[in-house]
Amino acid sequence: MKELVEILAKSLVDHPENVEVREIKKDQSIVLELRVSPDDMGKVIGKQGRIAKSLRTVLKAAATKENVKVVLEIMQ
Repeated sequence: MKELVEILAKSLVDHPENVEVREIKKDQSIVLELRVSPDDMGKVIGKQGRIAKSLRTVLKAAATKENVKVVLEIMQ
């Protein structure tokens, strides 16, 4: 899951070297914290959060296949 978010985020931003994804395993879920350059924050979130919502949808589909719950948090 971590690699999937990293690949998608790097393809969206102008500074892919600043993309960082942390994976935190909780009880029965995985929390992914995505950090990008402040300049690229808008590119990852998108207008009215559309890109962020799309990222979460793709993650949810991949998580369903592996039978886990995944939460994506975009950090500042």
